[in-house]
Amino acid sequence: MFKFTVGDAWRYKNATDAIVNLIDEGILEVGKEGLFLRAMDPSQIAMVSFSMPKGAFAEYDAPTPPAKVGLDFSNLSKILSRARDGERLEISQLENKVQLKFIGGRRKRSFKVPVLDLPAGASKEPSVQHDATVKVSSSHFKESLRDASLVGSHITLEASEEGFSIEVHGDSSDFLEESEKQSEEVIEMKVSQKARATFPLQHLEDMVKAAPESSSILLHLKTDKPLKMEYEVEGAKVVYYLAPRIEID
Repeated sequence: MFKFTVGDAWRYKNATDAIVNLIDEGILEVGKEGLFLRAMDPSQIAMVSFSMPKGAFAEYDAPTPPAKVGLDFSNLSKILSRARDGERLEISQLENKVQLKFIGGRRKRSFKVPVLDLPAGASKEPSVQHDATVKVSSSHFKESLRDASLVGSHITLEASEEGFSIEVHGDSSDFLEESEKQSEEVIEMKVSQKARATFPLQHLEDMVKAAPESSSILLHLKTDKPLKMEYEVEGAKVVYYLAPRIEID
């Protein structure tokens, strides 16, 4: 059994959106050090690794060994969206259910959701020695993806000594954005070797949705290898992996 409390219910909603944007169901591990989840999306081409340390909570109590609970995160998100300004959120396990209690002033509202019997999640993260790391502005990267979505369904990311570029080719038009190092869009870059890979745009859009507008996103690239994306939201760390599209001649 476990119980943890968030001083502002909306903070937990914002953090878990990073999970919901990619998967509907998953196993949340509640341990002494905090919350952890690793899962593949339904298409099996993307992975999310989510961790939220106990320090991010107002109160936190978890068992040893960690509790592992299967949850419908899409349903959880709908409930969390009912949070009201100033409410605290208390989440606890009650046998085969998880209770979400919103506490505001003299009023309490509680929802109970079932614990699901789900298969084990992804066992480990991909092992890739990336050749380039690009730190980009969250807001600018989101805008770039919106531009790209006007043209096609796949996007090519390239990092080199010259800078960072985004390229899309569609049936009737093309899009190219080039940013120099240490620009407003590209905050920092480390490149040991030029890296270029193509990815499904829809997955990238889903992965960046939860990133705060004023924050930064780290992109780790290697030619034709999985992309690693990471950022922080409301005290939680989110890491995504996305398989590339390989062109066959």
